Amino acid sequence: MDAAPPPPSAVHACAPDAIKRGRTLLNLHFNDGQPGDAPRVDIEDTVKTLAPVKALKGKGRFDVLEVWGYIYKAEYRMRFLYAQIPDACVLMGQEILEASDPY
Repeated sequence: MDAAPPPPSAVHACAPDAIKRGRTLLNLHFNDGQPGDAPRVDIEDTVKTLAPVKALKGKGRFDVLEVWGYIYKAEYRMRFLYAQIPDACVLMGQEILEASDPY
């Protein structure tokens, strides 16, 4: 009798890449790409895998990974879209949004 295959990993293979890119994106967003005294940027070490989204062209889909980051007291939600290519982390898009009430 064959053993059942192991359950799929709860952690997406591109999670470490999303954390690394989250730090880079938050630094770019806040510092506007300018060198100098950069504030402390904190990135959570947990990555949430969201439902895949359809690619803009073709029939493909993108995996969506969500990472949260912080500068001072501000919170930022970042989402990274990865092509569904086995054994590869091909970034196809990204977004950053401050979690605040502007009104």
